[in-house]
Order: sequence, then structure tokens, then C-alpha cells
Amino acid sequence: MTLPRPTRVRIALGLAAGLLLAGAARAETESAIVTVLVDNAKVMRLPERTQTVIVGNPIIADVTLQKNGVLVLTGKSFGSTNLIALDAGGQMLAESMIRVEAPQAAVITVQRGLERESYSCTPNCQPSVQLGDSSKYFGDVSGQADARRKMAVGGTER
Repeated sequence: MTLPRPTRVRIALGLAAGLLLAGAARAETESAIVTVLVDNAKVMRLPERTQTVIVGNPIIADVTLQKNGVLVLTGKSFGSTNLIALDAGGQMLAESMIRVEAPQAAVITVQRGLERESYSCTPNCQPSVQLGDSSKYFGDVSGQADARRKMAVGGTER
């Protein structure tokens, strides 16, 4: 059965409008994603009446509330979580998705079978532990860094 031309035009316009609205909704959702690198901070501005800030998974990201609605977001571990801003009455003012990613520039990954090691090459390559490195490499490099830090602050442990 063939539909009359005016009906076909209305259906086509309805489908086009639906696709445009879906695209706009997707773009709005994507703009609500805040990306930060592991071990890096980003400054954000909160809605004016914000009194409480909630992070869905504080293992992935951490926040520090500053004066005048400024928030410092720090990437802790790879992954995604959400951030919610509430007013004094507990009403939600805003919600954002937080995505914590690995730094890409100047990090070289060496894979030896199942063992992984990371190096920061800025400009010379030095050990730089990353989440996901093998336990032995992570422990050895972290231990050296900790021993060096203790020596710098006057500790005698090695």
C-alpha cells in the first residue's frame, strides 16, 4: 500500500526531527563529560548555590572545594565516575561524568610477556610507574622513589 504524498512528507519530517533531537541530546550528554589525566588536576566552576559535592567513586577521582564555587578535580585512577552538586536543601544542581585517562605523551610502555613497565621520556627515558605495570616493577620503582624522598626530608632509611 502506498501512502499519499502529504502523509509521506509528514513521516519524513517527523523522522528528520527525531534524528535532530537525538543528535542534540547526544551532543548535550557528551559535553557533560569532563576528562582529566591520572595524577593531574583540573579546575572547574560549580553552580552558585552548591553546598555539597559528591564523587561516585573516590578511587577514580577526588575533589577539593575552594572558595567562590571553584572545585579542583584530581584524577586518581583510570575509569569513569560521576560528580553531583547539591544545594543546601539537598536538591541536585548539576551532574557531570568524570573520565580519568592515562597520559599519552612521552610515556613509553615496554611489554615483556605479561610483565609491563612504563617509562617517561621527557626527553630522556626514566622509570615512571603507571597503573597496570607489573607488581615487581611497580614495587621496585616506588620503593626507590620513597627511599629518595625519605633521604631528602632527613630520614636515614634505605
